[in-house]
Amino acid sequence: MSFQTVLYSVEDDVATLTLNRPDVMNGLSAVMRAEITEVLTRVADEARVLVITGAGRGFCSGQDLGDNVSAEDLDLERVLREEYEPMLQAIYNCPIPTISAVNGAAAGAGANLALAADVVIATKSAFFMQAFARIGLIPDAGGTYWLPRQMGFAKAMGVALFADRISAQQADDWGMIWESVDDDDFEAVVRARATHLAKGPTRSYHLIKQALRGSLDNSLSSQLAVEAKLQGEAGNTRDFLEGVTAFMEKRPPNYEGR
Repeated sequence: MSFQTVLYSVEDDVATLTLNRPDVMNGLSAVMRAEITEVLTRVADEARVLVITGAGRGFCSGQDLGDNVSAEDLDLERVLREEYEPMLQAIYNCPIPTISAVNGAAAGAGANLALAADVVIATKSAFFMQAFARIGLIPDAGGTYWLPRQMGFAKAMGVALFADRISAQQADDWGMIWESVDDDDFEAVVRARATHLAKGPTRSYHLIKQALRGSLDNSLSSQLAVEAKLQGEAGNTRDFLEGVTAFMEKRPPNYEGR
């Protein structure tokens, strides 16, 4: 299936979704949001890990403010509820691991699209910006959810109020992303990380995501109960049997398909 605003391919169980509007720094149009959501509805049937990246010199500049509607006529609440929310939920709830490979500027909703993935890897030259306050808005596209959880309340508040550029190294140091890497090594590192996950126990990864995300709202007792339940599910998988068998036989595990 062909798309207008994104590129999509699968190789060796690694799916790559490339935001492909480089002339506008991959600004998020209505069509792009719909196409990202469509890819997310099918990717788990076709791959074991998803990499999201941008074409050209940027990852995503955020909402395309020139997307055929004036500021006066833009119904932001409708757009967020009907277009952004399905897209972000699809990324967040994707049953396979997701990696945002941030190859350049990630601003506004583009920064928060990146943060919706399980793991964020950025080039040293990349930066993140919660640019919303510069035009009289609040962080959206999940920004008010991701930021305090990933970098702490104090940093999140400053990032939102000042709308400063946050370098990839700063984002790395603050715990906002997984890692920043030299530009020359970026593609190789992303490929190695994606390949590692594609060869791993997919069901275990799905359960890990459930357990960690739920912990943010649970008491210790509740979370221990969640761990017991999910570990019971993991212990009944073929992957667990293979992992233990491989350990005992002193060989690499060969995890089966999705």
